[in-house]
Amino acid sequence: MARILLVAPTCNGEDVGEAWVASQWAQQLGKRHDVTLLTYHKRGATPAAAQLTGIDVVEWSEPPLLGRAERLNSILKPAYVPFYFRARHWIRKALASGERFDLVHQPVPVAMRYPSPAAKLGLPLVIGPVGGGLLSPPGFAAHEASAPWFMGLRRLDRYRLRWDPVLRGTFQNADCVLGIAEYVREQLAGIPLRRFEIMSETGLDEVPLPVDRSGRSGRIKLLYVGRLVRTKGARDIIRAMALVPDIDIDLDVVGEGPERSECEALIATLGLSERVALHGWRAKDELPEFYRRADIFVFPSYREAGGNVALEAMGFSLPLIVVDRGGPGSAASNLCAIKLPVTTPDALAVDIAGAIRRLATNSQLRRQMGAAAHEHVKQTALWSAKLERMDSIYMDLIGAAQRNALGGTSAQHATPRGAPGPT
Repeated sequence: MARILLVAPTCNGEDVGEAWVASQWAQQLGKRHDVTLLTYHKRGATPAAAQLTGIDVVEWSEPPLLGRAERLNSILKPAYVPFYFRARHWIRKALASGERFDLVHQPVPVAMRYPSPAAKLGLPLVIGPVGGGLLSPPGFAAHEASAPWFMGLRRLDRYRLRWDPVLRGTFQNADCVLGIAEYVREQLAGIPLRRFEIMSETGLDEVPLPVDRSGRSGRIKLLYVGRLVRTKGARDIIRAMALVPDIDIDLDVVGEGPERSECEALIATLGLSERVALHGWRAKDELPEFYRRADIFVFPSYREAGGNVALEAMGFSLPLIVVDRGGPGSAASNLCAIKLPVTTPDALAVDIAGAIRRLATNSQLRRQMGAAAHEHVKQTALWSAKLERMDSIYMDLIGAAQRNALGGTSAQHATPRGAPGPT
């Protein structure tokens, strides 16, 4: 057991996105290690201290007004600046007063635009899993004209990774950087990293039993689960449905977002109201039934950092149709997913339609790919396997810090004298 300082500016198991991801890391690490969590309490939400058991929680109230605009806040995270200074001050004060930690791990924010408050404070530091920084393919630019202005700020990330000394210092001085997928290594290619490992940002507690679809008959069920925003490709699936009018297939779209009106208009224009159903937002406990009813999962997001939704679908023995770019393409193998190139909306719709036709007309292929998906997710996505791997990484870093402290070869990374080691 090691003493882990977990830094997560947002942590809420009742929320979605990064807040939920951080909560998963806190819960899972708390089962194996002595964890202290530094986080913010978002007004109106259940405090992390009331949700998490078995770990120490240091929780500050998020400054008022900073989290009002959801999408703007998710991009800029204005509350991160005061959190950074509060957390950095707390760590320095704790170490000066005799607090001892073996290692710091900061799993969120996932985006690579935020320096860590724990950088260069004399403790081994793990950052990530991080991801993002993907830009939309040029052929999609005109189709994103309605996106809010602040979404364009993502383009600054690459410049900051090149020129921002504080941000670069976080990654350069981290003892290990975890990346969601291989593309993250490419994004950080200009920074000399000490250690880089690929790992998804979250995991599954368990994988459902395999779903047997061999006795099914009737219309094929296609499923999409995700926010209705342009980059996730719901509009492209709908257009693809119009290209396969001869196939008995229905599409269920589960999710809500600003693209809903565009999707509704497209369904009406293409005469697909009998074949495409928009179910809106659904609670997490309702999703398993959608997965079980489905025959094929399609998620052509072309700027997706992680692959969580792909992991969920594979857990329900579903063959996948994904874009070979970013998280979903990395999360799945060629044995369980048809991975599509992405250039223009027209080409993507045609490619999705071709993949739908291939799977819808070949039940044996669907079953083979579904079985491969279930096996793949068992081997790669369970928390039990991820934690074993994290323990190995922690042990390596803590051991190296202790050796350096004893040998005096690297004062910068020495664990404070007297810090307990892993047991």
